[in-house]
Amino acid sequence: MKQSDNPLSLGGFQGSPLATELSENTRRLAAINAATIDRPAETRIFTVANQKGGVGKTTTAVNLAVALAEKGMNVLVIDLDPQGNASTALGIDHHAVQGSIYDVLVGNVLLADVMQQSPESVNLKCVPATLMLAGAEMALYPLSDREYRLKNAIQHYIQGTSEKPDYIFIDCPPSLGQLTVNALTAATEVLIPIQCEYYALEGLSQLKVSIDMIKGQSNPGLALSTILLTMFNSRTRLNIAVVEDVRAHFPNQTLKTIIPRQIGVAEAPGYGKTVINYDRNSNGSISYMEAAIEIANKGVQHG
Repeated sequence: MKQSDNPLSLGGFQGSPLATELSENTRRLAAINAATIDRPAETRIFTVANQKGGVGKTTTAVNLAVALAEKGMNVLVIDLDPQGNASTALGIDHHAVQGSIYDVLVGNVLLADVMQQSPESVNLKCVPATLMLAGAEMALYPLSDREYRLKNAIQHYIQGTSEKPDYIFIDCPPSLGQLTVNALTAATEVLIPIQCEYYALEGLSQLKVSIDMIKGQSNPGLALSTILLTMFNSRTRLNIAVVEDVRAHFPNQTLKTIIPRQIGVAEAPGYGKTVINYDRNSNGSISYMEAAIEIANKGVQHG
């Protein structure tokens, strides 16, 4: 058999959808590697929130963090979800840590004292969560400054460190309790990942009400700056319709980059990795790196 007759040879792939995708991904990676971003003048503090679970919230927080860290930014992830999935995805065994974000919120421990270096990037640190965080709601309730605990801890850290973080990502539980209120009060921006499904805008509208409430009560400078569409399937008409709908309602906040539904994105956390370090050449990984660069370059969009 001649090589050209072999469907597994390079010639057999030329012009195929797989060859086209590989070529396009190579081009996109080259553009990502060549891209440069400027450090923000002040630390950008993102609360990554959605009251609906399963929308790619934690996946978004950790992969954007790694992507920005790879571009030389100093990045901190604060895991505010008792499940500790962000900690796990960043290579930190949250079952074995001595201190966590719970100790910061409830016990007045310094943020710097519970930070862990993430093996995902030399420029990335994480404040892990443990199951103790599930009891934080009750522990915070009697405190007069309960909604400001995280904000005060972050500001104290920023003012006292010689390595000021450029970006902080706070990963929230999928509910509007004291933990999410603390995150929204501490943040300068809100990033909302939205799964491309039927009730996407309905959930977004509910979250917008919560954000407006926080702006009125404890954080007037909070901006709903970024919406990222996730789990997109280009072959589904509903997914395409959702993208168009969200962009029509939030044209300034919705990123041009869309995160596709891709197996590597779902598999990576099981290996204690982000998809960027698990399957760097995949569509999902490349899309998150493109989204991070877009966020850095577009700055804050108020909404």
